[in-house]
Amino acid sequence: MSRMILITGGARSGKSAFAQNLAEALPGPHAYVATCPVTDPEMAERIAKHQKARARHAWQTIEEPLDLPAALAQAQNFPTVLVDCLTLWINNLMYQAAGKNQSLSEDDVQLRCQALTEAVQRHPGTVIFVSGEVGLGIVPENRETRLFRDLLGRCNQLLAASAQQVTLVACGLPLHLKQENMS
Repeated sequence: MSRMILITGGARSGKSAFAQNLAEALPGPHAYVATCPVTDPEMAERIAKHQKARARHAWQTIEEPLDLPAALAQAQNFPTVLVDCLTLWINNLMYQAAGKNQSLSEDDVQLRCQALTEAVQRHPGTVIFVSGEVGLGIVPENRETRLFRDLLGRCNQLLAASAQQVTLVACGLPLHLKQENMS
């Protein structure tokens, strides 16, 4: 039976650590779907820290910045999958669209989230998504940043509606927003 969990929070809120601890408490082996490409030395350092944090458990890493349904299909033999993170997934989709002189719309994100939800439903285990909560601050001053905020907000809403569990992490503390009984 598939189960979807969404963990969200602000930057440096502790959401990734919370999600990893949650995943490691579930049956393994575990797959980690990494959406972050190495873009500069500082990002490479951040990625290395995340890899080190997973080193004590036998995580299988799948690097996939764009096609998350395909990554979940690749992880069918893993009862627990952690996708970190949707924030960068939306960023990557926007970057890809811009490279083609196109724009990513809320309708595009809705279709991609629907495909992602369907991929989770086909997965036999638990899929945990990590996503940033970027809508709590001021309205960004430029169009592209406002679009990113809106697209990620739409993505988070769509996945939260389908998830059995949604947790907001702030200051390293979880606030459970949704908890459906899976029995």
